[in-house]
Amino acid sequence: MHRNISVKKSQNLRKRSELRALTRSNARFAQKNWLFSRGQLAELKRLTEELRLSIVSGELSNIGGKLYVTHSGLLRIAKRHRCSAIRVRPIREFSDPLCRPQVRPSRGVHRYGDADPSNVSPLVRGAEMRVAETRAVNRALRKAYGIGLCSVEELGWEPKAFGPSDPQKHSSATNNNGHQNGNPRLRDRLCLLIRQHQLDANLVKAYAADSCGTPNLRDATREQIEAFITNLADWATKDRPGLLCKLNSYSSSQEVVS
Repeated sequence: MHRNISVKKSQNLRKRSELRALTRSNARFAQKNWLFSRGQLAELKRLTEELRLSIVSGELSNIGGKLYVTHSGLLRIAKRHRCSAIRVRPIREFSDPLCRPQVRPSRGVHRYGDADPSNVSPLVRGAEMRVAETRAVNRALRKAYGIGLCSVEELGWEPKAFGPSDPQKHSSATNNNGHQNGNPRLRDRLCLLIRQHQLDANLVKAYAADSCGTPNLRDATREQIEAFITNLADWATKDRPGLLCKLNSYSSSQEVVS
């Protein structure tokens, strides 16, 4: 009896130590790479203690200052809860890929996931069924285990369409940053880079405007933005720490403006 109590106590101490180490690791990463405020760090700490997910392992992501869980993070949670199976079936009544999964042991948890060319990345066009499956599984896992965070894979790709009376409609139609000759939007390509390399979107926007020599990024030409995206992708792949230092130099100017 005493031995069992001692073993359980030792296990609890180890779990608490691992959680403290994970919390410190997430906080250090967020402070260094995401420039989180105190409020955001407090929220990150709370989520780390609740979900026990690692940023470094790609289980949590930051997009525009908001935290999102990833597919790998949800699978980690499912494994921790001893999920024995996830069954997914396509819904053939719809023309666009639509999937419905069932998560066990939480029987009866059903959610749908859809995908079509208008809401997936240009890099995965033609693989909408796989995207729909991932989104469906993510939604079912979040429901089954009470995960309040939205998952990265559930996010749509294309910006919302402007209404007929929206004053931005005319400017977007004449802007060179949209689809042209069937090419994907430059905005989409830039968003993909930000997600892939976990960059701060506001700092990237400030850096882009500065590189293009325009007060606002919307005033830059398509050629300028295309050259910037190419340079950003190359820099992020070869020297991400150097790119982060460059982006951080724009944080002070943003604080002054705000």
